Amino acid sequence: MILTEKTVQDSVAFAKARSKAKEYAGDPGKLASLLDRASKKAEAKKGPLSEVRDSLMACLRLLRACAQKRYSLPWQSLGLIVAAVVYFVMPVDLIPDFILSLGFADDAALLAWTFRQVKSDLEDFRRWELEQAESEAPGDVAEAS
Repeated sequence: MILTEKTVQDSVAFAKARSKAKEYAGDPGKLASLLDRASKKAEAKKGPLSEVRDSLMACLRLLRACAQKRYSLPWQSLGLIVAAVVYFVMPVDLIPDFILSLGFADDAALLAWTFRQVKSDLEDFRRWELEQAESEAPGDVAEAS
């Protein structure tokens, strides 16, 4: 089998992840647990996910902000991102994660496709994050003197 983004999108494993995404998106406690598992897995598997890692971590922060009602996202984007994260944490998907060197290729392909689909939402979130950081930062040196 040749691995393509389309192969992963059309897989039974991704269909299963999409159906579970509704469960997680509607329950902040379950979503928080999913995000914890995804964060741990992303930290443990830095190498195989290097190309998508920054976007993955941003999406995990985005979902956390949504779960905490600090940020909102269109339902379609929310569902797609949650489904991709569910797929990522599933140990047995199109290519099981225990297969060395190949096990995360399908995860990376699906995550890359997802990030392209929600690119503008992710950019908006990153801008929002920067605004939040700037508004929480202490006054600059000129104000202090």
